Amino acid sequence: MKMKTKTDNNESAVVRKAEKRDIKSLMALLYQVDAVHHAIRPDLFKPDAPKYNEKELEAILDDDHKPIFVYDDGKVLGHAFCQLIEMRNHRLLQDIKTLYIDDICVDEQARGRHIGQALFEFVRDFARSIGCRNITLNVWEGNDAALHFYKRMGMQVQKTGMEMLISNHF
Repeated sequence: MKMKTKTDNNESAVVRKAEKRDIKSLMALLYQVDAVHHAIRPDLFKPDAPKYNEKELEAILDDDHKPIFVYDDGKVLGHAFCQLIEMRNHRLLQDIKTLYIDDICVDEQARGRHIGQALFEFVRDFARSIGCRNITLNVWEGNDAALHFYKRMGMQVQKTGMEMLISNHF
């Protein structure tokens, strides 16, 4: 599945499934994601510690239940990490197929060009094409830019996670 996109009038840009040749670019973006999270919650996120390493990314790229999509205009400028979650025959919950967005990142040098929107719309269309009922994701408190973006894309609060810090030690 590939989608041409019209962001910034770049006719050659596409959103597509990530491939092994994209691992270096994905790693660079994952470092940017970590920097944002570390700045917001240094008590939880270590500096310079991306969520995955290259070997783990290679395995994820082979997992159809964890698709990764990239925005590519000759260079990977953004990614969307997703997970397919299916609930079947649960005692309490309805059967449901959900696409969870684990992460969307646009290269900090390319922000403001609607690349995030192109990625989100691609993910939405992909979810629809495989029969998902919904898309879910989490946003860290304090990541106001992401929260604003997702609300602009039509997302709404499904549930709220809360915490109480009982120690300043980490």
